[in-house]
Amino acid sequence: MSLFIKKPLAQLIAQAGDADKGLKRTLGAGNLVALGIGAIIGAGLFVRTAAAAGEVAGPAVVVSFIIAAVGCAFAGLCYAEFASMIPIAGSAYTYAYATMGELVAWIIGWALVLEYALGAATVSIAWSEYLNNLLGGAIPFSFSHSPFEYLVSRSINGVMTNVSTEEILAGDTIVSQGIINAPALLILLILTLVLIKGTSESAGLNAVIVFVKVTIVLIFIALGWSFINPDNYTPFTIPEGTPGHEEAREHGWLGVLGGAGIVFFAFIGFDAVSTAAQEAKNPKRDMPIGILGSLVVCTILYVLFSYVLTGIANWQEFKTVGKEASVAYAIKTYMQGYGWLEKGISIAILAGFSSVILAMLFGQSRVFYSMSKDGLIPKVFAELHPKFRTPYKSNMILFVFVGLFAGFVPGSMAGDLTSIGTLFAFVLVCVGVWIMRVKNPEIPRAFKTPLVPLVPILGILVCSAMIAYLDPTTIQVAVIWMILGLVIYFTYSKNRSNLRNGRNDS
Repeated sequence: MSLFIKKPLAQLIAQAGDADKGLKRTLGAGNLVALGIGAIIGAGLFVRTAAAAGEVAGPAVVVSFIIAAVGCAFAGLCYAEFASMIPIAGSAYTYAYATMGELVAWIIGWALVLEYALGAATVSIAWSEYLNNLLGGAIPFSFSHSPFEYLVSRSINGVMTNVSTEEILAGDTIVSQGIINAPALLILLILTLVLIKGTSESAGLNAVIVFVKVTIVLIFIALGWSFINPDNYTPFTIPEGTPGHEEAREHGWLGVLGGAGIVFFAFIGFDAVSTAAQEAKNPKRDMPIGILGSLVVCTILYVLFSYVLTGIANWQEFKTVGKEASVAYAIKTYMQGYGWLEKGISIAILAGFSSVILAMLFGQSRVFYSMSKDGLIPKVFAELHPKFRTPYKSNMILFVFVGLFAGFVPGSMAGDLTSIGTLFAFVLVCVGVWIMRVKNPEIPRAFKTPLVPLVPILGILVCSAMIAYLDPTTIQVAVIWMILGLVIYFTYSKNRSNLRNGRNDS
């Protein structure tokens, strides 16, 4: 039997209509938009904006955000057609199964682990670090870092610094060694329990978090507008010959394109909406609204935020003021009398981390649910709670897996693996829409991607270019991950596939 055996669309559509046995349909269009915003707006809004402006784009970072949004929109339009046509949990995995066959579906399902599970672990580590910074380092180093991290005193200047095992230098004095990242485990446990309790409860908590962080962003935009200095927008792009920006990609409009590559990753997460298709009340209408609506809202906020931030402070200042400190710096230095907004930004960043973790854990459990229903991974991942009708055992297993990474592995080891898994999914969804239009044009589509095949082709090109933009080490690790996935498929999943064995357990 072919490795590219396809799951019949009739079977998928029948599965979507079986509301009594499957996941509970509790999400409306508003919940889905909130889920998308929760997954997209994390610390990236506060971190990526200043980084792109200071490194390559200057005040034209607003254009970088628009370019990145257009790239995401190509993939988003393709996701919207699939989600309205095949309203099943599993997102890109399910779409690939119906259009490109089982082997490709397995590959993309395995790749999504990099986006969702590894992403949740990485963000939980960042959540822990930022919480400790906010508390002034009140949490002991040993209980907020992995065993592979050390707090050392450098003999050359006596400065205390956090380093990994291989970064310890001769003459360094080890002050403390990490034991476990307890705050990262705590936030994972809390959000896992919320997910087990129910989708509507998770959506409710996510809506509150989204409201808090979006409100603070809007307050910053509204108050910061009156502090804009128009001189900061001239020149609009980084001029050629600017010290520290000698390479062609570090100035001018090439720098703006490079900035799009940096801020692109601040948009990652909207595809998590598609994993909730089987829990949407009216998926044919609500899924396109959720996917495209969250993208539109976030793009508007990103453009306004970046315009205000680079108007308050000159882009050159962001070369030395990094990460989340850039926004706090702009407020403290140029917005006299609004020091309280610094705390608000801190709350927004923590809220942003929390909602991203929630969306990533949600998305991963739903992908595993679909893969389990197809027999490709153990049945335990598809077992639903008798009362809450959520994949509670999958959530608990994910807590252990993600928690092991978050509690005992440095966040820096994750690199850009989350991004490569996401972009790979985007490429295959664009390919899948094109294939489906050619081979199954008669199937009803509540939402149709416009200008096919142009839009899918552009999505494929943009996302493939983003993958090529990643560093070689990240690509090598991703290839190793994929090889491991293929080993599992050929030794376990292929022989237990429901489709191959003529079963219809889904």
